[in-house]
Amino acid sequence: MVRRIERDRKRFDDIVRGKIKEDLKRHITRGEMIGKQGKEIVSIPVPQIELPRFRYGSKEQGGVGQGPGDVGTPLGGGPGEGSGAGSEPGRHIREVEVSIAEMTQMIGEALELPRIRPKGAESLSAVRGRYTGIRRIGPETLRSFKRTYREALRRQISTGSYDPRRPLVVPVREDMRYRSWKDEPVPVANAVVFYLMDVSGSMGNEQKEIVRIESFWIDNWIRAHYDGVQSRYIVHDAAAREVDRETFFSTRESGGTKISSAYELASEIAEREYPASDWNLYVFHFSDGDNLGTGDNERCYQLLRERLLPAANLFGYGQVESRSGTGAFYGALERHITAENLILSQIRDRDSILGSIKDFLGKGK
Repeated sequence: MVRRIERDRKRFDDIVRGKIKEDLKRHITRGEMIGKQGKEIVSIPVPQIELPRFRYGSKEQGGVGQGPGDVGTPLGGGPGEGSGAGSEPGRHIREVEVSIAEMTQMIGEALELPRIRPKGAESLSAVRGRYTGIRRIGPETLRSFKRTYREALRRQISTGSYDPRRPLVVPVREDMRYRSWKDEPVPVANAVVFYLMDVSGSMGNEQKEIVRIESFWIDNWIRAHYDGVQSRYIVHDAAAREVDRETFFSTRESGGTKISSAYELASEIAEREYPASDWNLYVFHFSDGDNLGTGDNERCYQLLRERLLPAANLFGYGQVESRSGTGAFYGALERHITAENLILSQIRDRDSILGSIKDFLGKGK
């Protein structure tokens, strides 16, 4: 009975996951889903689901092909029945709780994202204790009952004191065996993710909400592949500064845009605190594509070629479409920078978020 219940529950869970996947785009673009900080569970609205089962009618009720009737006689009730407001319940919507980790996994499955291949894992290590052997001395908390009993039994058999009719085995001090503990360095893979965003006047609330949603799911996918992840946030208009996460998604400035200021600051922090030999570096820059002009574009190319791209696993530039933005920077990068770890993505609206995540993470870097 327990196995049957577990089988039915798993079947139900699979159906729910299928319903969520069918409308995945709408679910992940709901900003309120990620509005509560510190929560590991999200609620997904899905239609009421009932598992199919046989239903038996009452005795002598009749059915199709039974009882009197002529060809063409309608089945069911008499004329007029079934019209009006009706009294049957309608289609219900229920909230299903799904963990952030499971939702992230579903996004990965739906987009067919490959697993990330970390670099530098052998360079960064942590200490982990392991039981590596047995010794004759040690604390009682580490005493091995199995090995101690075996030693006592061996001693009694060899001395002739073991009686099979009364198989009593009594360990003495020299029979005691203890597990030995050894600290060993083990490789770990850590990552740092830089999120850069243009906060000039042309980046409105809708553009920032798109960035907020996309960066949330990108962050969770990366975290699923690393032992430790740190996130750093940089905003820029004509100048760049580092901020906390809340400020990153709420700040709005006016004035011009100087993209190189953000690239310069990200390079300085990465080189000072996250050496490429030890850390997996990810940089995601979101902007509407406006920049001060050709002079600053050239500075951006230089920073990308000489400092950011050589150190980064992935540099993603996401251009969020806005009415007041020219979008020229996307084309400039496309023409002047060629690198395997540079990924460009155009994000026209919320419906483009899934495709943009696929652009950025589809190569498994």
